[in-house]
Amino acid sequence: MNSSWNIIAEHLRNELQAYGGLLSLFDEQQANLLRGDSDAVVAYAREIETQVEMTVDLRDLREQAVEAFALESGRPSGTGLKKLIPLFPKDVQPLLTALITEINHLIHRVRRGATRNHEMLSCAVDVHRETLRVLRPSAFIKTYSPQGQVSMSPSSPAWQAAG
Repeated sequence: MNSSWNIIAEHLRNELQAYGGLLSLFDEQQANLLRGDSDAVVAYAREIETQVEMTVDLRDLREQAVEAFALESGRPSGTGLKKLIPLFPKDVQPLLTALITEINHLIHRVRRGATRNHEMLSCAVDVHRETLRVLRPSAFIKTYSPQGQVSMSPSSPAWQAAG
């Protein structure tokens, strides 16, 4: 069991580091959004994608280690790590609890960062479209929904793909 807690703690540390890296990337992307550096924003979007994939892989590895520990301890498959904490040596329980708490905290911060950046990107796209609509009104077609709402759409498919 001693090696089990070491393995799980190492997985938690790796996962914690990955979430911290993801949070840092969201912060950098936001800074570039505010600077208007669209090339950097796109580059960070790619880095964020890669970091998310790595984070998911690390979480999966941790979940596998926790499941193996649960089964070794005679607990049902799918038992959460928090419920398994009492099975670890008393002196490592605070460490595991702190790592879990910090990961959960970072997950919430990452979600807020993702939402914030998404909102900023949406606003930038809306401003861009409105500017283009004002500068090139002939490039847009006015359509009406069945409810009578007006919508402005780019007039060519190539414009839609680029815009």
